[in-house]
Amino acid sequence: MAQTAILQEAQKLHGVSDRLDSLADEHEKLPAVSEALITISGNVRHTATLLELLVELKMGPPSQPGPANA
Repeated sequence: MAQTAILQEAQKLHGVSDRLDSLADEHEKLPAVSEALITISGNVRHTATLLELLVELKMGPPSQPGPANA
C-alpha cells in the first residue's frame, strides 16, 4: 500500500537524522561541521514528519488487519 511505503521511507529518514546527530556529536571540536550536520539533521527530521502528516491528512491511516479484515 502507498501509505505503508511512504511511512517506511519516513522512518528511514528519521534514522538518517539520528545518524547525522551522532556525527555532529563526534565532530563537536569542529563547530562549523557540527552545526551544519545539526541543521541538516533537523531538516531531514522535519521532512520525515511532513511525510507522515501528508499520509495522515491526504491518504488516511494505513489499514490495520483486524477481525473484520482477517
